[in-house]
Amino acid sequence: MKGLMQDWQLTVDKVLDHAALNHGDREIVTRNVEGEVVRTTYNALHGRAKQVSNALLKDGIKLGDRVATLAWNTEKHMEAWYGTMGIGAVLHTVNPRLHPDQVAWIANHAEDRILIFDTTFLPIVEAAKDQFKTIEKFIILAAQDKMPENSLNAVSYEAWIDGQPQEAEWGNFDEQTACGLCYTSGTTGNPKGVLYSHRSNVLHTFITMGVDTLGMGAADVVMPVVPMFHANAWGLAFACPATGAKMVMPGADMSGKAVYELLDKEKVTITAAVPTVWLLLLTYLEENNLKLPHLRKVVIGGSAVPERILRAFEEDYDVEVFHAWGMTELSPLGTLGSLPAELADAPHEKQVAYKLQQGRPPFGVELKVVDDDGNELPRDGETSGRLVCRGPAIASEYFKGDGGNILDESGFFDTGDVGTLDKHSTMHITDRAKDVIKSGGEWISSIDIENFAVGHPKVANAAAIGIYHPKWDERPLLIVQPADGEKPSKEEVLKQLEGKIAKWWTPDDVAFVDEIPLGATGKINKLKLREMFKDYTLPTA
Repeated sequence: MKGLMQDWQLTVDKVLDHAALNHGDREIVTRNVEGEVVRTTYNALHGRAKQVSNALLKDGIKLGDRVATLAWNTEKHMEAWYGTMGIGAVLHTVNPRLHPDQVAWIANHAEDRILIFDTTFLPIVEAAKDQFKTIEKFIILAAQDKMPENSLNAVSYEAWIDGQPQEAEWGNFDEQTACGLCYTSGTTGNPKGVLYSHRSNVLHTFITMGVDTLGMGAADVVMPVVPMFHANAWGLAFACPATGAKMVMPGADMSGKAVYELLDKEKVTITAAVPTVWLLLLTYLEENNLKLPHLRKVVIGGSAVPERILRAFEEDYDVEVFHAWGMTELSPLGTLGSLPAELADAPHEKQVAYKLQQGRPPFGVELKVVDDDGNELPRDGETSGRLVCRGPAIASEYFKGDGGNILDESGFFDTGDVGTLDKHSTMHITDRAKDVIKSGGEWISSIDIENFAVGHPKVANAAAIGIYHPKWDERPLLIVQPADGEKPSKEEVLKQLEGKIAKWWTPDDVAFVDEIPLGATGKINKLKLREMFKDYTLPTA
């Protein structure tokens, strides 16, 4: 017997329809690439998104066709986003931090037909133009009178949608229809495409709206600093219109000064980004003796949160930190660091120790730890293994079948992370499976070493990698990027680790570099570091 409920298809066009109808006057504020702050509303954005739909239909874009963007977080990117998805085409967000050759490879693999991009990315597109095989039209997110000279025969976005009707049929297709395409960063081999469905994105939106997840409401002002080309800005590009929250879009400028100005002037209550953004902001706040009177929550993900960032926000600025973990394949939210009930009144130090972990999975994410044979390990907070998960917004395979079968026999996806779960299912990542340092048959957490090292005031960034050792197989080398104007010594850095990690985890050496290489998503590029230090000999060897 089936239930007698309506078959209301879960398609993302309903998200913006809802925002326009019920929160139509709520603002979307953008600092555009020219540095100007511009304002629109959900109602106005809804109409312009439908103009995008009609322009795409006029160009022959149909159900399932891929439309690519190379764009910052702006109101125009939101228009292209919903205008593409609304007609059943697939919005492919391309990461502009990739090399032009990689951009071309991804666009060709996705078979993108149209590329919409910000003026700042014109050099990337022109560098890759001769490699594009399927792109038929280039559209620059600019007015006709602000179009840059180009060799692409590109058209102005404003001219492209000008005169198009603000009515278009959205939806009316199956909720399992492909909706968005986002490629993994490809630290090993070619990037792989994660193809989201309308259903998965809507269900992920419901997940993000919970109080213990991103937890926003119509009265909130939300600034997604995390880019829309990073797995839907962690779901905020859907969750904000779904709740009616005011959106503040930072555009291209993510300096401490620019981020602070928007946080302050627009009275932002919730924001989200990777740790490097918050380091810049905190430095600016400290140097200028500024406060954050309106901000109540900051979501930090992408890499582990250094303790000094967490303490600064919570102790100096009275802002609650939510430590998030996820990945492109998870749409991307996997866990979030809300406190379990029994810690709500716990001493601050105990809460800080808990929040430095990656948090708990929300309803909709099943998470467990397994050994190399796939056997589930105990949730004791100590037994470490491979983290696997399943749920309605988690990938079942990669686009075009790349990588083969990625699920185990129970339908769980191997995240590639190594960690523990406790009795609350609170997760603590100890490493990426490919980054773990195995010394004498035992694992050493590079992440813990890095986080404690970054806690030193003279250290801007740090990375730990395994270096060959004739006795122990591998021993850790700590690579340090000094803070501006500082010259920390090896002894100072190692002293910072004393009492915080097991003695046998202590790095055998410290190397100093001008800059630690970062990947396209802002994470430390350990593949590059291993190449840089492939011939390094440890003093203990």
